[in-house]
Amino acid sequence: MNSCILTPHTQRLCTISIPCLQNPNKPQFRLPSTISSIRRRLSPPFSSSSSANGPIFLPFKAGLFNRPRASSQSIADGGGGGGEFPEPSFVEFITSERVKVVAMLALALALCNADRVVMSVAIVPLSISRGWRQSFAGVVQSSFLWGYLISPIAGGTLVDYHGGKVVMAWGVALWSVATFLTPWAAETSLLALLAMRMLLGIAEGVALPCMNNMIARWFPQTERSRAVGLAMAGFQLGSAIGLTLSPILMSQGGIYGPFVIFGLFGLLWVLVWLSATSSSPDRSPQISIYELRYIQNRPPLPSVSKKHLKTRQVIPPFRRLLSKLPTWSLIVANAMHSWGFFVILSWMPIYFKTIYHVDLKQAAWFSAVPWSMMAIVGYFAGVLSDMMIQSGTSVTLTRKIMQSIGFVGPGLALIGLTMAKTPLIASAWLTLAVGLKAFSHCGFLVNLQEIAPQYSGVLHGISNTAGTLAAIVGTVGAGFFVELMGSFKGFLLLTAFLYFSAALFWNLFSTGERVNFDETL
Repeated sequence: MNSCILTPHTQRLCTISIPCLQNPNKPQFRLPSTISSIRRRLSPPFSSSSSANGPIFLPFKAGLFNRPRASSQSIADGGGGGGEFPEPSFVEFITSERVKVVAMLALALALCNADRVVMSVAIVPLSISRGWRQSFAGVVQSSFLWGYLISPIAGGTLVDYHGGKVVMAWGVALWSVATFLTPWAAETSLLALLAMRMLLGIAEGVALPCMNNMIARWFPQTERSRAVGLAMAGFQLGSAIGLTLSPILMSQGGIYGPFVIFGLFGLLWVLVWLSATSSSPDRSPQISIYELRYIQNRPPLPSVSKKHLKTRQVIPPFRRLLSKLPTWSLIVANAMHSWGFFVILSWMPIYFKTIYHVDLKQAAWFSAVPWSMMAIVGYFAGVLSDMMIQSGTSVTLTRKIMQSIGFVGPGLALIGLTMAKTPLIASAWLTLAVGLKAFSHCGFLVNLQEIAPQYSGVLHGISNTAGTLAAIVGTVGAGFFVELMGSFKGFLLLTAFLYFSAALFWNLFSTGERVNFDETL
């Protein structure tokens, strides 16, 4: 038998004729025009809820995969209100709409890094064919960073103003075109090649601020570390994919084969991203009411409304942002992270070729393994970080522990690398150094969202600019250092010392609490 309990309020909303209420000889069921008004009153995962006018019971069966989707009206009304929600199971988490978003972000970051590292492999045959010295090869590789220096602050401001979805789409489209056109530029002139690499850097400068913005909107604080871990796993796997596949693609399609393949994949990603994702949960037509209300019950960064966009400052308060020591702890951490990242990314294929005399394919393989380890460690570091916060450890202490591991660990491993006698031992030390770097993602990278969620994009841009400057100095400086000193060892020891110094600065001045940027020091 069908059953339905209606309040006077719901009787005014709809007319329902079923055997329990009307003549059984004339059963009818007419859907109301305002069915979304009833649906949004439900409190998933249960099949009933209470309203101000009494209980409403509707005959649907609750479950993980048949939880109702959020209607346009329920989204507009914020998903139907509060209520306490338990932490989702692993299956619920991994099949959720927010994980689909972070998976797309991870794929974008994989393409970002793959497009970036192709030149680290291609620079070897290009240098041989054109007679470039190592110092000039460093200049060519750093041309990407010249463009990367320009866009993070402007890109971060655009992300805070327009949201991550649109800015990320434009960024991936531009850097994919730049990657695709690199073969043409290299055959045209050196100036055209440098310009195309600069365009690649300009476009990729928005990737991490967009990632941070999307995660801040889609994930509550208790899940952000693992979300960043998943996204950055894609970033590191992009390095491994680029370094591993580039020599293979070059052997089949020439030096420029990888540039064409990766560029086309990026343009395909843009089409999927625009059609399958939303800038925030309350704008997603695919999200279930249960997931929407779970996210809103543990509020992430509020979604950007049109009214808010009109009133928000277009120019961020740079002076107030730079007046706080927690901001400078982020700047120093990002600078050191980028120094180590780009030195290893740009020079390890050449390092293994010159120090251990391995060929190009082996050099790419030895330097690709560490990035795969970083992707794996990054996710588990994120889970550990979230568990620490859920168990009662303060956010500040958690971030300091994660960042300390992410800096002190690689510093010690680089010292070990300088003493390695064989390429296998060297690869093991390098894998340890790069793997432990992943703990930084649960340190400064998540901390951007915590001290100033409303300025996370521009803060990421400011710290990324400092990181890019450090990366340029490190990438170019390594080439000149090797040319003058004849060895990488001294430069690796210098990098280790800088890691230890940055860890000390972070522990003295960072915080996991919201910082008041309305007042200067």
